[in-house]
Amino acid sequence: MKNFWKAAVVILAATTIASCDNNKFHVEGQIANAKDSVLYFENVGIEQVNVLDSVKLDEDGQFSFSDAAPTAPEFYRLRISDQIINVSIDSTETVTIQAQYPQMATNYEVSGSDNCQKIKELALRQIDLHKQAMAIQQNTELGVDEANDSILKLIDIYKQDIKTNYIFKEPMKAYSYFALFQTLGNWLLFNPRSNKDDIKVFAAVATSWDTYYPHAERGQNLHNIAIEGMKNQRIVEEQQNQTIDASKVSEAGVLDIALTDNKGQVRHLTDLKGKVVLLDFHVFALKDSPARILMLRELYNKYQAQGFEVYQVSLDPDEHFWKQQTAALPWVSVRDADGVQSQQLLLYNIQSIPEFFLIDRGNNLVKRSAQIKDLEAEIRKLL
Repeated sequence: MKNFWKAAVVILAATTIASCDNNKFHVEGQIANAKDSVLYFENVGIEQVNVLDSVKLDEDGQFSFSDAAPTAPEFYRLRISDQIINVSIDSTETVTIQAQYPQMATNYEVSGSDNCQKIKELALRQIDLHKQAMAIQQNTELGVDEANDSILKLIDIYKQDIKTNYIFKEPMKAYSYFALFQTLGNWLLFNPRSNKDDIKVFAAVATSWDTYYPHAERGQNLHNIAIEGMKNQRIVEEQQNQTIDASKVSEAGVLDIALTDNKGQVRHLTDLKGKVVLLDFHVFALKDSPARILMLRELYNKYQAQGFEVYQVSLDPDEHFWKQQTAALPWVSVRDADGVQSQQLLLYNIQSIPEFFLIDRGNNLVKRSAQIKDLEAEIRKLL
């Protein structure tokens, strides 16, 4: 009888464990060449990334993580240092990953999830897009306008392909949601805050998620983003429909920027016509900022009397900090409160910060940083 009860207890315990396990998902596999590296398993939330678990890998690189199954598609990632593999989970599936470090972000195989396979495709295509854009940007044979046009065409082709073959094909899928938030540098490829067509893309996924996951927080978030985009578009259209005084319209070869400087005055980039201008996009909170500012000071002190000016756009989120950092600077210091979501970054096709451009005395954009080998020599030519 005792043996019977022991067996019953063992069976009951096993059944309980299996029942609990049935309510969990699993992400497991192997990462080669990563001995002694710490592998983090993280939840990629709407507002922040949270570490759920971690393991120090041994010689064979085996790992296994699990967590409670979500009620709607959720996103996770495996990370060693800056190498990331994105994973989506729908319910209780087991996703298996085989990767090679240190290039595990691109050198991996995934099984057990069609969504994860599609996310891998999207991630690799995004990396390839970035490489193509950088190649165009660094092509010294292209002028600024020609390079910008080429990159914008590249982005348009990419977006159309992603919309057709991923997002609109299965808008209810986790990989379609993932595709909405792909970036090139610091800005979103699909940006409903500034693009009317992109609002439709977000709305399509949001509507589909309403049907398949009616109470999902991510679906509601998509609706909020789409609604905000529609509001912004209405404001822009109203402004465009207003009558413009023809006497205030001027032709210039540079896209104007009008932002408030550190003294509270609105400063227009086009007001500097007649000067050679270094248009500089900067973040003072970056660790390399002091060295960069020192370099600009040397150039400014040397050539300001000959007609050289700096129009510096800060993207720092902390206005008080920015004012402290710019209080003693002699050039035009303005700040864009939209930070990395600034429209200026989109208009000037900026993928990383810091970035700068040279503008001649006629207000024409001449070159961007990737096309300049000797900045001081280029300034002297324009002066």
